[in-house]
Amino acid sequence: MAESALQLVSEIGSQLGRQTRTSKDSLLKSLKQVANALSEIEQPSSREAAKKLEATKKLEVAIKPLSKAIVQSLLQHKDKEVRLLVAICISEIFRVMAPEPPFEDKYLRDIFKLFAGTFSELADTASPFFSRRVKILETVAQCKCCVIMLDIDCNDLVLEMFNIFFSVVRENHQQSLINHIMSIMTHILNEEASQTVLDVIMRNLVKEGKGEPSASYKLAVSIIQNCGEKIEPYVCGFLTACILDRDAVENELKEFYHEIIFELFQCAPQLLLAIIPNLTHELLTDQVDVRIKAVNLIGKLLALPKQHVAQDYHDLFVEFLKRFSDKSVEVRVSALQCVKAFYMANPSGSESHEVLTAIEDRLLDFDDRVRTQAVIVACDLAQSNLKFVSPKLISQATERLRDKKVSVRKKALHKLVEVYQNYCNKCSEGHMTISDHFEQIPCKILMLCYDKDCKEFRSQNMELVLAEDLFPVLLSVEERTRHWIHLFSLFTPLHVKAFCSILSQKRRLQKELQIYLALRKKDKENSSEEIQNRIKASIMKMATFFPDPSKAEDSFHKLNQMKDNNTFKTLASLLDELKVRDAQTTRDKFLKTIGGRHPQYEFLCSLSSKCSCNIFGSEHIQCILDHLSSNRSGNKLLEASSANLLLAIISIYPSLLRGSEVQLQMLIEKNNQISDKLIEVLAKAGPHISVKLRDIYPILERVCLEGSRMQAKIAVAAIAALAGVSEQFFFSELCKELVDSLHSRRNIPTVLQSLSCIAQYSVSTFEAQYGEISSYINEKIFQVDASDDLNSFNDTSGCSNSCKLKIYGLKTLVKSFLPHRATHVRRQINEVLDILSKMLQKGVAFDGIISCERDKAHIRLAAAKSALQLSKRWDLHISPEIFCFTILMAKDSSFFVRRLFLDKTHKLLKEHAIPSRYACAFALATSDRLKDLQDNAFKYMAEFIKEYSREARIRQASAVQGGSITDYPAYIVVFLIYLLAHDTGFPYENCHDEELYAQFCSPLFHLLEALVSGTVVDGDMDLVNDARLLLLSIFRAIKKAEDVVDAQNTPRLHILANIGFSFVTALNHNGVSSSHAPALILLPSSLYRANSGCLTRSSFDDCFLEKIIHRFKSPISLPVSSLPKRGRKCQVDDTQSEIIKNNTLKLAHDKQRDLSTTGTETQKNVSQCVSVGHRRKRAISSTASDSVGLRECSTINHQHGASKKSEKNLEKEVLSSSCDSVTLRPSLAESHLSIQILERKAPIKENLRDSSSIIAEPSNYLRAKLKDPCNITYDSGEVEVLCLETESCETTSNGPLVEREVVLSDESNTFQLQCGDSGELFFNSGLKKAVHSIGDVATQQQKVSPFEECRKFSDRTTLLPAKAKKGQKASLDTSASEVINLNENAVAKRTRRQKKI
Repeated sequence: MAESALQLVSEIGSQLGRQTRTSKDSLLKSLKQVANALSEIEQPSSREAAKKLEATKKLEVAIKPLSKAIVQSLLQHKDKEVRLLVAICISEIFRVMAPEPPFEDKYLRDIFKLFAGTFSELADTASPFFSRRVKILETVAQCKCCVIMLDIDCNDLVLEMFNIFFSVVRENHQQSLINHIMSIMTHILNEEASQTVLDVIMRNLVKEGKGEPSASYKLAVSIIQNCGEKIEPYVCGFLTACILDRDAVENELKEFYHEIIFELFQCAPQLLLAIIPNLTHELLTDQVDVRIKAVNLIGKLLALPKQHVAQDYHDLFVEFLKRFSDKSVEVRVSALQCVKAFYMANPSGSESHEVLTAIEDRLLDFDDRVRTQAVIVACDLAQSNLKFVSPKLISQATERLRDKKVSVRKKALHKLVEVYQNYCNKCSEGHMTISDHFEQIPCKILMLCYDKDCKEFRSQNMELVLAEDLFPVLLSVEERTRHWIHLFSLFTPLHVKAFCSILSQKRRLQKELQIYLALRKKDKENSSEEIQNRIKASIMKMATFFPDPSKAEDSFHKLNQMKDNNTFKTLASLLDELKVRDAQTTRDKFLKTIGGRHPQYEFLCSLSSKCSCNIFGSEHIQCILDHLSSNRSGNKLLEASSANLLLAIISIYPSLLRGSEVQLQMLIEKNNQISDKLIEVLAKAGPHISVKLRDIYPILERVCLEGSRMQAKIAVAAIAALAGVSEQFFFSELCKELVDSLHSRRNIPTVLQSLSCIAQYSVSTFEAQYGEISSYINEKIFQVDASDDLNSFNDTSGCSNSCKLKIYGLKTLVKSFLPHRATHVRRQINEVLDILSKMLQKGVAFDGIISCERDKAHIRLAAAKSALQLSKRWDLHISPEIFCFTILMAKDSSFFVRRLFLDKTHKLLKEHAIPSRYACAFALATSDRLKDLQDNAFKYMAEFIKEYSREARIRQASAVQGGSITDYPAYIVVFLIYLLAHDTGFPYENCHDEELYAQFCSPLFHLLEALVSGTVVDGDMDLVNDARLLLLSIFRAIKKAEDVVDAQNTPRLHILANIGFSFVTALNHNGVSSSHAPALILLPSSLYRANSGCLTRSSFDDCFLEKIIHRFKSPISLPVSSLPKRGRKCQVDDTQSEIIKNNTLKLAHDKQRDLSTTGTETQKNVSQCVSVGHRRKRAISSTASDSVGLRECSTINHQHGASKKSEKNLEKEVLSSSCDSVTLRPSLAESHLSIQILERKAPIKENLRDSSSIIAEPSNYLRAKLKDPCNITYDSGEVEVLCLETESCETTSNGPLVEREVVLSDESNTFQLQCGDSGELFFNSGLKKAVHSIGDVATQQQKVSPFEECRKFSDRTTLLPAKAKKGQKASLDTSASEVINLNENAVAKRTRRQKKI
């Protein structure tokens, strides 16, 4: 012990005690001297107690003056530096006097407050006094003097000091400083722990947010780890109370006890051995928020590495798994959110498998939020470990792309694209091989194109997914092609359809953009209103290829106003660019040039993307051909997939094959496995590539002669695609070879196929050999019995070889009248139609041919399909007889005939390839005995009504297209009634058996039900009301007409019309007035004509009609009030009406009428009955029929007093028909031939205005906005001049023009009939006054032609009824004037529908 130091301390202490007013500098100097002296003094260390006691007393005496001065004055000094030096002195005094306190208890509180104040400045490490403060901390920690605070009941100071330590500790503090702090706190806790002190520690444990843990958090963890035993009772008590009854706990930390548990478990899990099992209580509580917090906590505990919580607390884990099926959505979502971390921490083991199973179950959860979260988790898990993720999990997550909720589908798309990109990168790096379950992701993404509920999934947007999102940006073209090839091997027809839809839509936009750029350039050179209109129309078309057409159209118009030609030059160059890399470079440069601040930047980004070949380019084609050439995989499936992919791309982008022609040709010559597809590729790309036909012709010729029928079809198409104008001789050579082969009976099916295809591509070549070909087919094929063996081949179709040859022969003849390029066929089609008629009736082409029933069924089906095909272009020549027998295939005795015919009809109607009247087949099939056929009939009928109703309304509202009542599906009732009226199973005359009528009329009832059912049109009640009113008008019109073929059937027509009228009226639950029904009705004049006598009245009273309807009792019929309003979806009622058993539909014989060049010609009629259950044959009776057509014409000619033309002139004009074919049979679409009279060749517009005068109130029905005249050219060669202003039609041909007027009277109704040049026949009822004039135009009170009246009707764009005008006289059925047009052909033309006739 330094005596000098003790003496100095004593002297300065005495001096400080005597001085009352000392300057700061003097005081600081003295305190520094004392502090330095005290630091030199050590505690007495003598081993002898006496000496130690003596030294201690000596030390007390020396320090006493200083201690006295400190407690009396210096302890309360205000100066910060003075207080710091005083604290140093006190800490040194504590050190040298330890373990006894050197101060009295009454001063200790102030002393420890001084220490606490000093410690509060420890955060300021830059302070010049920081080292002195650290020294004080070190000294206090060493002497453990802070525990004295517990003895003097200074618990508040303890809490304050703990808080100070947690607040000042910093990451940049030296570890020694932190150790001193921790030492002080540990000593206090080991001496006496308390809940309040523990609260301070736990508060610093949980106050941290995300990121690196702070120094205070680390300090708290260290204290807990060092004092675990001391604080465990307090920890367990607090947490147990929170778990069991949190509301009773009076502690603010109760809101954070889950976080506390988690943090404690990480640093001192032994403290929670009794707490963790109690969490099961929270998982079972009724409080959702508590269960959510418990699930989140347990999820985090399970995810802690190396803790094995799932194994150590298995019961808790089991209960946790049950929360995946918790009744609360929020709890289930929380459970899913915890899964990823747990699985990544424990990728193996039974617990992980159980968790994956739980995720798979939640992918099918009934709540969309849960399914969304499950998709997110499943995709995150997949990305975390692509190699070992469960294929089932990926598959089920992919299925969420078909989820019923749009939000789930969107999230699934986003997450699955991320997974697929990651997978592609792994494959590219060699870490993974191509896997089917990952390749299913793009397959399912493509199926989103069929999603009609969300515009984001339309093909306009899915194009961007394929182009920009599906593959990683830096993935090479080779790798992309490899994935596409594998993808195509997994494609179904639906995938291919969606894929082609996206590409074709992209291509259509590019073509339309090329048209627009050409128009814009032309407009710059020579501007005109016509070009401006065409530009506007082009812009409207292009806008439809964008997700928001209206916004795109506005952007296009703004773009059109731009004067910067560089933008349009860049777009043009993008359209011409065939390489993906070059297109991308051009696009990037373009977007960089215009800059992000360009007002049209966003739109130009989208437009330039759609212009670019960013999905497929010529590089992809080269990669596919390389793959086929090298055949690296050796996988036949992938080889076929490569060929299919190549064909799909080239079908839409044929120019991409440029530069690869030689390689393709070599593949065709070498590869026999996929040569069919490669030849088809050649056929698609032929006009766009440079391949010489003479180089490839030998291969194609061999295929046409020796290949299969499908191969032959493709080969002929390839020849047609490659043959130039000077190379048409190849067809002649090939045709001769085929005819020779035909006579040699070598591979006849293929030869016939090749010939039929040649007939479609080169009409002149086929017609040169037609006589020889048709003779062979008729004599060597059609007239051969089934027992004869012709060049037998494998039978897989269920019919004999000779039957198949007959079918192939029929197809050859039929296709020869359906050329691809709208070339005029100069041959007569009568012969083929006669063959079709016989085949439809008897199943054979010629009488006396022996054939089994199975073969006959196949031939009937082939004939019916042929009739459907011919109706595309030769509808004018299809007679009512052929039409009826074709429709009756829906009631054929063979179930497979019925099924295939219905399917074919549905397909063609969906493609709008045949007239809508063929939908009558669906109505007939609704009473089929087979439940599945009946269901299909109802389904097809509903689809037809829904689609055609909406399209008719769109056309009606369109000022460009216009519309007609024949566009509406309700119009097919006209044909169905005619069909039923000619059924020999029609109830006998004066029959009053309502059961019999209900069964017989069931097809009509089913059709009417569907037409007026809101469920069919998704609750669109406007369409329902339109159909109801149209039906009522149709029935009225039929009741005022008679049968053209057989007038004796007219009462049947009227009976069916009355029944239909009553049925529709009975279904009119919302009370729509029939007086609002449309006034203009058009009926086909080949089936109906004006009633030549008085109107027949129904022999049935209303009571009997009600009984018939009551017998039917359809469960589909619902009150209209119960249906949802327009625009809302309604639940479809799947129940169907009861199957009508033993219902027969028998077609009576038709009396055909022919107009010949010599006048009246006697024609044989075929009388046959067709039954539902079976077909019965009758002998053909050769009875002469009345010459209805000529007698009618003669009568009209006499009335008009017009001069007759010579029969030679008539023959000459008729021979110059549109198809260069003399076809004079009555047709459903053409009627004027049977009632023509040669009068004058004035324009039809003038004829109509001068030929009649009608007094009538204008109707408000079907007010289409009609504008200027236009020419319409049909595939048959007929040119129609259509005056939109007056809605009159003029047919330009060499045939004569006819006008006809007839006046019909019936008590209070006056009907005026006019048949103009278009063959249209009108009825007008309820007229105020009718004046009949023949020849010259009579003076009348008001002159209104039917077409002018139609024009007045055409102002409205929707099918809505109008109230009868005031003062108008009421007719029998309606207050509005009724017009019945008997020429369906004129109406069909007026619809301007895009169909072939």
